[in-house]
Formats: sequence, structure tokens, C-alpha cells
Amino acid sequence: MGMTARVLAVDAGNSKTDVAVVAADGTVLATARGGGFRPPVVGVEAAVDAVAAAVAKAFTASGVASVDHVSACLANADFPVEEEQLAAALHARGWGGSVEVRNDTFAILRAGVTEPRGVAVVCGAGINCVGMRPDGRTARFPALGRISGDWGGGWGLAEEALWHAARAEDGRGGPTALARTLPAHFGHPTMLALIEALHLETVAPARRHELTPVLFATAADGDPVARAIVDRLADEVVTMATVALTRLGLLEEETPVLLGGGVLAAQHPQLNDGIRDLLSARAPKAVPRVVTASPVLGAALLGLDRVGAQPEVHERVRAHFER
Repeated sequence: MGMTARVLAVDAGNSKTDVAVVAADGTVLATARGGGFRPPVVGVEAAVDAVAAAVAKAFTASGVASVDHVSACLANADFPVEEEQLAAALHARGWGGSVEVRNDTFAILRAGVTEPRGVAVVCGAGINCVGMRPDGRTARFPALGRISGDWGGGWGLAEEALWHAARAEDGRGGPTALARTLPAHFGHPTMLALIEALHLETVAPARRHELTPVLFATAADGDPVARAIVDRLADEVVTMATVALTRLGLLEEETPVLLGGGVLAAQHPQLNDGIRDLLSARAPKAVPRVVTASPVLGAALLGLDRVGAQPEVHERVRAHFER
């Protein structure tokens, strides 16, 4: 039987899972990577199996058999009932004495701040926003897409670009260069050809995300329709951040607003400038910055918060992931 470590940190997204085993002094004993975490697609137990494979690798590498606390930041943990269900499934694996599950957006937030205080907006495949205060209060959104009032994210942007391009080509909408740049990306001469290819899946549905960078490139070249979509995303990001700040009573205090996920981390000038300009008008004391640290760092820090670790322990973990 191996020794017991302090925290098992898990950051499980739709495409990959990262885990880290952290000792009581903040030393990162081992890390490992596994597959995506998609309980809505494969079921809870099969999704946790993907996490288990990565945990087994990390435990073996570190010589650890269990931990005091499991801090898991998981995609698709959008409601408290889902967090409870997933926490029970993780606890049943016997990895640690206690388990706390949060939505994976909290990992990006905690990775970007020195204390659990601030707001994070994540724009990857979808869009989400969370906020937290040291006293445990949080602000969040269901982030389930249009049924929960969301707009944006890579999939939403690609869908919006396709909509405008299709209507430009068939005459229902105004002109836009997207009618040329989107089909050209896949080697098609027209939007009609691309629409057919997407419908018949000769272009795989999963490849739609490739259209988001094309949208940004088209906007950077000055196309008004593409630029309007990017401006709308900037407005949506700032709206979410401002609402979260207001809910937590942080609008009048200097507060970090972290920007994460593939779309925001790419730092497209029009988007990031638009976010900063709108934040300065609606939440002047907000301090925006892009988070580039690994989200599993945030999961580890949340775990250390929970077990009452000292600041130097937090710093040792952060130094490992930011070196």
C-alpha cells in the first residue's frame, strides 16, 4: 500500500482529462492525461472510467494509493444535482477521503487568481461564466446553450457565420465575404456546395469548429458582417462578466476578470480590444487578463483551499505549473 497524498486534482473537459497528485507541502508528485469527459454521451460511469485511467497512471507514477481530498472540475457539471451525482460516482472509486466537484470553468478562474476571488469567462466550444468570493459565494450560469439564454462559443460562432454566408449567397441577406471564405476553407466553390457537404456529412460535423478561425480572419480583413459577429461576442462576454460581478457585489471593487478557452486565449485583437473597451465602460474596476495556465492548476488550488493549506503550499503548486 502506498502513501497518502493531500490532493488529487482533476480537470476533465470534453476533449481531455488532466490529473495531478499533490503532496501536503505542495510538491506535485505526478501528473497524467486521459481522454475526454462526456457523461451526456457515454453515461456517468463510462465517463468516470476515462478519469480513472488517468488517475491510475498518476497514482502509479507517484506511489500513492489514495489522497485526503479529491478536487474535480468537470465539464457538464452544470447544476448542483449533476455535481452531487458526479461527486458520488468519484467517491465510489475510493480515491480520497472527501470529494468536491465543480464545473470546469471554476478551474480556469482559480488558476488565474492568487485567492479565490474574481470572475472568469470561458469561450471554447461553448461559452460559460463563473465568479467566486473567498467566503464561498459563487455566481454562475447553466451554460446549456440557447435553452439557457447563451450565445457564443466556437460552435455558436461557426453557426452564425454559416447562417449569414448562406443568406448572402441565396439573396435573403446582405453581402459578406464569409460566403466565399467559409466554403473555400473546405475546398468548395460555393456555400450551396458546403451546405450539401455538411448535410450529407462528406465534411464531418465535428469539423465545423474549423470555421471559427476563418470567421476571425475574415473579420480581420474588414468584412462588416464578420466584424459584427465578433463585436457581438465581445458584448456577450462583457455582459456575462458584469452580471457575475454584480451578483457577487464586486462591481465597485477592483476585481480580476479572467478570459479563458481557445477562442479568448487566441487573443484576436478585435475581440480582446472590444472586451476591454466594453468592460471599462460597464465595469471600470474590473481587471481583464487572459489565463494561459493549465486548468488542472486551478483544480489543485481549489483542493488546497478546501483543506486549509498555507499560502506557501499554493505557491509551490503554482510554480510547478507555471515554470
